Amino acid sequence: MKIAIVGTGYVGLVSGACFSEMGIDVTCVDIDSAKIEQLRRGEIPIYEPGLEELVKRNVEAGRLHFTTDLCDCLHDVEVVFSAVGTPPDEDGSADLKYVLAVAKTFGENIRKYTILVTKSTVPVGTAQRVKAAVAAELERRGASVEFDVASNPEFLKEGAAISDFMTPDRVVVGTDSERAKRIMARLYKPFMLSGERMIFTDIPSAEMIKYAANSMLATRISFMNDIANLCERVGADVDMVRKGIGSDTRIGRKFLYPGCGYGGSCFPKDVKALIKTAEQNGYDMQVLRAVEAVNERQKSVLFDKLSAHFGGDLRGRRVALWGLSFKPETDDMREAPSLVLIERLVAAGCHVNVYDPIAMGECRRRVGDSVTYCDDMYVAATDVDALLLVTEWKAFRIPSWTTLLRLMRSHVILDGRNIYDRHELTTHGFTYYAIGK
Repeated sequence: MKIAIVGTGYVGLVSGACFSEMGIDVTCVDIDSAKIEQLRRGEIPIYEPGLEELVKRNVEAGRLHFTTDLCDCLHDVEVVFSAVGTPPDEDGSADLKYVLAVAKTFGENIRKYTILVTKSTVPVGTAQRVKAAVAAELERRGASVEFDVASNPEFLKEGAAISDFMTPDRVVVGTDSERAKRIMARLYKPFMLSGERMIFTDIPSAEMIKYAANSMLATRISFMNDIANLCERVGADVDMVRKGIGSDTRIGRKFLYPGCGYGGSCFPKDVKALIKTAEQNGYDMQVLRAVEAVNERQKSVLFDKLSAHFGGDLRGRRVALWGLSFKPETDDMREAPSLVLIERLVAAGCHVNVYDPIAMGECRRRVGDSVTYCDDMYVAATDVDALLLVTEWKAFRIPSWTTLLRLMRSHVILDGRNIYDRHELTTHGFTYYAIGK
């Protein structure tokens, strides 16, 4: 079976590598010629555990190919996945220009029945626009070629994307065509051998499922951050509260961890896009507006605690940040809490040392020389007035407290992910701040 995937970003590259690992012949397409040459050399432009080895293995096996021109492979494939970016527009809605550009190229060049599958996260109703764009190009050509449009949203977690793709908890396909349904079922069959987890829906429902899922997870995070902030004011411990409500089977334990805010490429963008979709359809998503507002406020919680500790005057203070990416096991800093924190610290006159196991290059690209980049977590903590834990990388979980006592000028630790034990740190002589305690 042969397929094409347009877009070699996070979703497209992971999907292409995983499909090829199952024996499917995959051509990944991107208009960025430099990126395509990089991939042909086996160089991976993003960080995702296991991805580099997977790409190299399947390129060498002749199952994974890269090109800048969809027309190079369009006549041979049964399915074309559109995995191009849908960045937020100025008003928060998803920008569909790349999605519609793929549809236009598809319509200009297909010669036989082919399925165009939207893998990108897109608003409800996008499939209708894609179908209309393809039909318009066929009409312009005077061609009568059968095609189908389907929606196949992705549910990949950065840092665990390969596992998520290879052993999915569900695969959602929206289509109104039995022919497309059969082909998509055959395509995903290798991933279903341990149990059938495919969910076929109508197309609008498939488009809505991804936004609804991410918005629910974002809601749980913001809810717990709101609860954590209240816990501090009433003397409760948010960890005990989390365990108490998480043991309720109607609620469950996942995504109930408070912290210094969520970020990444999905939650912020998808919450904004769903709010905008509702607006365009005459409805106000009041809960999601609150979710977004709580999260933006939470990204400043560590700064506010630090400022309060030093009496509101941070000018001249030296501060270390451990962790820059929005979560562990990725170099992604899109909407990361660290960006808000760095901006506020620098504006307040702080000297900021930063260290992250993976995201240092990405941070340099985003914030330039406004911070000091350190090649070791302990170097970053040397001679600082406070240490802020922003991303819970494994390397930060059990540091040497005696080393930190020796290196730090002032022994203040602010834990933005609640991974440390208050009693242990205070016993060592640290002043410790967490979230919701």
